[in-house]
Amino acid sequence: MKKFTQLALVSSIAISANAMAMQAMDDAALSASTGQDGINIGIGISKVTIDKLFVHDNDGLNGTQANAGAIVIKGASDANKSAITLTNGQAYSNADFGVYVGANYSNAGAYLLASRNLADLQIDSDAGTSAKGGAFLNIAAQVSGLEIHLGEIGVTASGTAGSGTNAGTIRRGGDDTNYNAILSGLSIKTGTMSANVQLGAAPQGAMIKLNTTMIGGLEIANLGILDNSTKLGTGDGSSAANRAAGVIHLDSIKVANTGKTDLDIKASVNVIGATGTTAADKGYIRIINEDTGGIDNYVKGIHLGSKTAGSIGDVEIQGLRTYYSPAAGQYTAGSVLTISGR
Repeated sequence: MKKFTQLALVSSIAISANAMAMQAMDDAALSASTGQDGINIGIGISKVTIDKLFVHDNDGLNGTQANAGAIVIKGASDANKSAITLTNGQAYSNADFGVYVGANYSNAGAYLLASRNLADLQIDSDAGTSAKGGAFLNIAAQVSGLEIHLGEIGVTASGTAGSGTNAGTIRRGGDDTNYNAILSGLSIKTGTMSANVQLGAAPQGAMIKLNTTMIGGLEIANLGILDNSTKLGTGDGSSAANRAAGVIHLDSIKVANTGKTDLDIKASVNVIGATGTTAADKGYIRIINEDTGGIDNYVKGIHLGSKTAGSIGDVEIQGLRTYYSPAAGQYTAGSVLTISGR
C-alpha cells in the first residue's frame, strides 16, 4: 500500500509537470503568434506639481565657481501673478507652483487617452539581428494631451548645498536677493502624442522616434518676456519712480499643419558619443525634425510694455518651412538641433 501511495504520488507529480510543460508550450506558441508577452504599464497620475526647478551653471559666464548661476522656474511673484483656469474647470494662481502638469480635458476629453491614464507604455525585449546591433528593449509610449503651466522663469545666483537655509537637506537652491525674472510665465496645451524608444541596439535608427499627430495642434498661452533693465525702485508699477519691468506679452501662439488644425510631429533623437579628446568631441544630443509639409502659426494679442497695454494686433504665418544641409549644396526639409555641455 505504501509503495502504491508513493507510485501514485510520483505519477501525479509527473502528470502535473507534463501538464505544466504542455501549458508552457501552448503559451509560447500563443505568444509567438499573437505577441501577448511583454509588459504593459499605465501611469495613472492626474497631475504633477513642482514648487521650484533649478538648472545650475556651475561656473557662470566667466568660468569661475563664484559666479555660478541658475535658471529657476518658480511660483510667480506678485508683479506677475495671475489666475489660471484649468481645462477641468478648476482655478488656481500661477504663484502656487513653479510647474503644473495635468491632463488636457478640453473639448469634452477629446485629447485624453482611451485608458484615461496620463501615459501608457508597452515594453518588449527583442533579440534583434546582428546586422542591426543585436538585442534591444522597445518601449512604445502614448501620452495624454497635457496642459502645462509655468509660474515664472528667472535667473539667480546659485545657493550652497548643505548650508544656511539648506542645512540638513540635499537642496542647493538660489539666492533670493539676487534674482531677476525673465519670463512672466506661460501655458502650453497639447493633444495626444506617441513615441517609440529603443535601448540597447536601435534598429529604428534612433534612440527615440516620434511619428505622431498631435490632435488639436499645439498652443502656448500667456507668454511674457521681461526687460528688467527698465525697472526702477520697487518695480511694482505704482509710479514713475517704481516703474515695472517692461513686458512683451503674447496672449497665445497656435501651431498646426499647413491648412489644418492638427500638428504632425516626425523626429528622431540620437545620443552621439565621443569622437575625440577635446571638449567639442565629447558627444551631444541630436534632434532631427523632419518636415511634414509646413506649418501655420497664429500669434494672438501682442502687448508691448505690459500685459494690460493695448494689443498691436495679431500676426499670422502661413506655410512656414525650414531646411538643413546634410552636405554642401543639398537642402533637406526639416531642422537639426544639437545640445551639448561645455
